[in-house]
Amino acid sequence: MIYLKAFLVGGLICLVGQILIDLTKMTPARILVTFVMTGVLLSALGLWQPVVDFAGAGALVPIVGFGHTLAKGMEMAIAKEGFIGIFTGGFSACAGGIGASLIFAFIASILAKPKSQS
Repeated sequence: MIYLKAFLVGGLICLVGQILIDLTKMTPARILVTFVMTGVLLSALGLWQPVVDFAGAGALVPIVGFGHTLAKGMEMAIAKEGFIGIFTGGFSACAGGIGASLIFAFIASILAKPKSQS
C-alpha cells in the first residue's frame, strides 16, 4: 500500500508541474524554484510532514521534498547552533544527496559518448 501512496502523491506533484508548464508561461527554472519554496513554506507551517508521513518517498523524492529537507535541516541547526544554523542547516541536511548527484553526474560524463549537434 505504501507504494501506491507514494506513486499517487508523487504523481500528483508531477501533474501540478505539468499543468504549470502547459497553462502558464512560467519557465522550468521558475517552476523549480516555486516547488522548492513551496516545500520550505509548507514545512515551516507544519503542513508537509503529515504528507511525508502518509506518502513517504512520494513526498520526499520530488523537488518539493528537497525544500522540505532544507527547512528541516535549518530547523535542527537553529536548535543546535542558534542563529548561524540559518546559514548552515540546509547545506548540511542536503550535502549527502547533492554530493551523490555530483559523483554520479561525473561518472555519467565519463561513460557517455557525446555526439556533435551539427
